[in-house]
Amino acid sequence: MGSKVKTTFACTECGAQSPKWAGRCNECGDWNTLVEELVGGSDPADAPLAPSKRSGPVRIGDVSTSSARPVSTGIDELDTVLGGGLVAGSVTLLGGEPGIGKSTLLLQLAAARTGTTLYVSAEESAQQVRIRGERLGAMRPDLWLHAETSLPHVIRAIDETEPELVIIDSIQTIADPELSSAPGSVGQVRGCAHRLVTEAKDRNIAVVLVGHVTKEGSLAGPRVLEHVVDTVLQFEGDRHHALRLLRAVKHRFGPTNELGLFEMVGEGLVAVPDPSTMFLADRRTGVAGSAVVPTMEGKRPIVVELQALTTDSVPNVPSRRSAQGIDGGRLSMLMAVLGRRGRLPVGEQDVYASAAGGARLNEPGLDLGICLSVASAMCDTPLPADLAMFGEVGLGGEVRQVSHAQRRVTEAARLGFRRVVVPAKSPDPADELDGQVTLLRVNTLVEALRAAGLDASASGLRAV
Repeated sequence: MGSKVKTTFACTECGAQSPKWAGRCNECGDWNTLVEELVGGSDPADAPLAPSKRSGPVRIGDVSTSSARPVSTGIDELDTVLGGGLVAGSVTLLGGEPGIGKSTLLLQLAAARTGTTLYVSAEESAQQVRIRGERLGAMRPDLWLHAETSLPHVIRAIDETEPELVIIDSIQTIADPELSSAPGSVGQVRGCAHRLVTEAKDRNIAVVLVGHVTKEGSLAGPRVLEHVVDTVLQFEGDRHHALRLLRAVKHRFGPTNELGLFEMVGEGLVAVPDPSTMFLADRRTGVAGSAVVPTMEGKRPIVVELQALTTDSVPNVPSRRSAQGIDGGRLSMLMAVLGRRGRLPVGEQDVYASAAGGARLNEPGLDLGICLSVASAMCDTPLPADLAMFGEVGLGGEVRQVSHAQRRVTEAARLGFRRVVVPAKSPDPADELDGQVTLLRVNTLVEALRAAGLDASASGLRAV
């Protein structure tokens, strides 16, 4: 049969295809995201079976796992997130906002890792990358640089250099001339990603792809891009703050709950060995609306400061809930619980809450700290300087247990906090903390307010 060429429309957000254009994608619901693509080629049924470079079927007990062991990247924080390092034959997708430091992190990876590395720069010129490499100390003889956007030329460079690691910056700017769609389109991103994954598996080399993100912060391009890779890393942070957070959204070779912390300095990204001290460095005591919460990110306890501010709502206008660094939906729900179960008139207040220092947090142990910081702001009563708290707050106003309570208490005690408000059934602190820290056990949100010294009636607030 001859070549068949047809027109289809693909969503730039989720990759869903439609036979005709529509204003809204039926899969993800986004508007004005369908773009036209030409799909051509021979009928797959007529194509001869290409020879495979991989071995045939083997018994599961005969499969060797020696090549699946991670190899250190040379960057401790990155190794923590990856569970030890990069695995040969794996494909990793690194996403993050523009200017957050993705290229800096990968160039430092190329400088720290041993073995031949090919850095494909599809967005910057070779001169630009070299200038950054000189600043980061990445001038290694076995680091190859290739400024190219054509996929066949990239494959040829891999043939010539025979690297152990390939870095593609970025996958959205790589194009295959055999595909009729424009560079950066859904078809191009999908086709190039599939080809690079195949090359990684056949050659048993590690490949790292840089991915763009949408304005909502999710990875741009077709959803299949996240499915075909082995690991998806999210590089987060505020460009106005020095702190950067690296998380694993998906990882086939290890856990996805670890967190890597970096600080952006003039020489590049450096590890943050004690993030708790960094988050609390600028904390002021005696200020209403400030609460200290020991959180858990993977196996690492991190003590952060939550800040809240309340103001009277404009009459006949719904109260506003604004969150920065914490989940906005969670804040709205907790304000409803605080008003209904805590008997505070929070419905008449605009509430602003944030995690200080540019942190982005989303775990249930923050609930109690959010409620107490808002209550402190409403009562205009500072929380005690030596008081920390953690716990999940349910819709019934109950305070529930959270994981790793002992490690949270230990980290708070290390930083000088002598009292910690905890759920009533939390385990006792470690033996070495005997006499150093006092646990204030609470069953309900009302008990937590009392334990923190927040009396609404004494502050002139009427109960609801």
